[in-house]
Amino acid sequence: MGDSTAAKVADLLSQMGLDEKIGQMSQLNGGGGHLPEYLAEAMRAGQVGSVLNEVDVEIVNEMQRICVQESRLGIPLLIGRDVIHGFKTIFPIPLGQAATWDPETVKQGAAISAMEAAAKGVNWTFAPMIDITRDPRWGRIAESLGEDPYLCSQLGVAMVNGFQGDDLSETGSIAACAKHFAGYGAAEGGRDYNTANIPENELRNVHLRPFKAAADAGVASFMSAFCDLNGVPATGNRWLMDQLLRKEWQYDGVVVSDWESIVEMTVHGFTADDEGAAYEAVSAGIDMEMASSSYRDHVENLMAQGKISLQQIDTMVARILTLKFDLGLFDNPYTDPGHFSAPLNRSHLTAAKEAAVKSCVLLKNEQRILPLNKSDTNSVALIGPLADQPYEQLGTWVFDGKAKHSVTVLEGLKELLGSEVTVNFEPGLVSARETSRDGFAAAVTAAEESDAVVMVMGEESFMSGEAHSRANIDLPGIQEQLIDAVAAAGKPIVLVIMAGRPLTLERVVEKVDALLYAWHPGTMGGPAIADLLFGVESPSGKLPVTFPRMVGQVPIYYSHKNTGRPASEETCVRMEDVPLGAPQTSLGMSSFHLDAGFKPLFPFGFGLSYGRFQYVKITTSHHSIALGETIDIFADIINAGAHPAEEVVQLYVRDLVANVTRPVKELKGFRRIFLKPGERQRICFTLHTDELGFFNREMNYVTEPGQFHVWIGGSSDASLWAEFEIHE
Repeated sequence: MGDSTAAKVADLLSQMGLDEKIGQMSQLNGGGGHLPEYLAEAMRAGQVGSVLNEVDVEIVNEMQRICVQESRLGIPLLIGRDVIHGFKTIFPIPLGQAATWDPETVKQGAAISAMEAAAKGVNWTFAPMIDITRDPRWGRIAESLGEDPYLCSQLGVAMVNGFQGDDLSETGSIAACAKHFAGYGAAEGGRDYNTANIPENELRNVHLRPFKAAADAGVASFMSAFCDLNGVPATGNRWLMDQLLRKEWQYDGVVVSDWESIVEMTVHGFTADDEGAAYEAVSAGIDMEMASSSYRDHVENLMAQGKISLQQIDTMVARILTLKFDLGLFDNPYTDPGHFSAPLNRSHLTAAKEAAVKSCVLLKNEQRILPLNKSDTNSVALIGPLADQPYEQLGTWVFDGKAKHSVTVLEGLKELLGSEVTVNFEPGLVSARETSRDGFAAAVTAAEESDAVVMVMGEESFMSGEAHSRANIDLPGIQEQLIDAVAAAGKPIVLVIMAGRPLTLERVVEKVDALLYAWHPGTMGGPAIADLLFGVESPSGKLPVTFPRMVGQVPIYYSHKNTGRPASEETCVRMEDVPLGAPQTSLGMSSFHLDAGFKPLFPFGFGLSYGRFQYVKITTSHHSIALGETIDIFADIINAGAHPAEEVVQLYVRDLVANVTRPVKELKGFRRIFLKPGERQRICFTLHTDELGFFNREMNYVTEPGQFHVWIGGSSDASLWAEFEIHE
């Protein structure tokens, strides 16, 4: 907070009554297209600090007018909205954006989303969600940036910068919110809202890292998590919110509760009633209550009892007022839509298409069936329940995007192919959940009459997102049986998956010739997929999360610990290979599943392209460096294929011996490069010893001397490695 802003805040605080201060700490839900009189009266009384879920710009301006002109002190409103992966122009779901491994693409998507939302009066979004999750059953994995704290940190900061711009007061900038603080992605069983038990060392080394990065990047706000973290709900967790966030990290932005998460502490069994919940939330430092009314109902009484001090309230209200000054709301609380470009304009749609192209991950390409060639193809069968479902391709958390603006795969293929290639479309199934085989025969006929088959399968949009967890993460319904039926036609099959999570596809992968994972790709998913299928673009996405073979492997992630008995090809025995009467100690005695082995279906960072990349000649600038120094790691990358393509080059490191056990590999850098056929490029990554640190047993961040291994490659399975040492 600058000196002038601090003085303005202090002056305003000195004029406020307690009811007005409590009002600033209260966020109420909007009327959804109208302004209820009770809400207008509360605004006139100065008892509302923020409204969420109102996107009619005329109503928003009227609410601001009431607050500024009819309330005693004229304090404008924060207008909140979940602008998660687009507003009118819908980008790929955040997990899909993470698959781009491209901070600039993520930043651009957030900036466009902010611009479109700001045109409606929105000045605060509840994104990015930077929970680390390693459980694809959890519905909100769709809203996440994946399993890795480094990748999540880089992309989360990019999203913050896109939403907020260089100056929060600039036209089109809106305040971002880092959520959910903290540990929500580790909810037990992948069930939303569930308990999270995370040792402090793991919390610091994994789950808190993206939040620290967002705080350091100047994110305007944090949101508390719904979950109970180690026995204390995050919304009332003083260690988390006060000791760590405020004192240790020195974060001075706004902290808002999640929807009714304050009063839900009573449901958790943490407080006896809503008054107790309000006390715990204020004591932890939750500045603003979302949706529920425990602050309005109980804070004054808590102060009268001496349980809450005026200084606590003033500190919290000061943070809220500071954000409003930073947003420029006191200078101009109103929104003039004429100052904004139209939503869904050509540049916005182009950006959405480019993001969708980069987000798609090619997981299989047997006999290099892709890209399809227009000149060699007379007809294509397009089959599947998601091939022409404009709403379903948008994905979760789409409040303001409309299905009518989506361009489906069917439309994208027809536009790209024109009259050159016939598209024989038969959905086969009415929906992804359909269990009737009535459409199978027509789908098989379409396949028999075509040169190649494109099948678009997966999850409907509702199957992921908040409260939409799944225990079985196979393809829903009888989609696999449809694949079986179509495969009998004997034509090459390209499977496109639209989904909000990694699905368990081990059986399915064997039945198709190519597999393109498109997540839920957003408004321009259809044209993006069409361009990829026919080679206008080369796939360049990489997995931001590990794909299990079966759900019983969960959690499975690349940066696991080695254990005392690590699995290997030599020690891992599949159950079907074990002879009858085998003794207990005959199976290698290592860490694996008898029925799934120890490897995932697809590893973190994996993704094919139409290029063929080779990694050679890894070297380091030094064999040994001192603490406080840097080291350069080099490798050569060659495109030995026939297609120009982009590759995401990845850097991994292992600290071999440490005060606490360290992962077998950790991502420490990545870079997109473009190579023409036959082109060779040398890549250099520079690492400072501080980047190799971790939180030790005493919870101190340290870099220790010792031996390190380093890899450069195209996935976490990179095999090209070198070693170096850090000395004191």
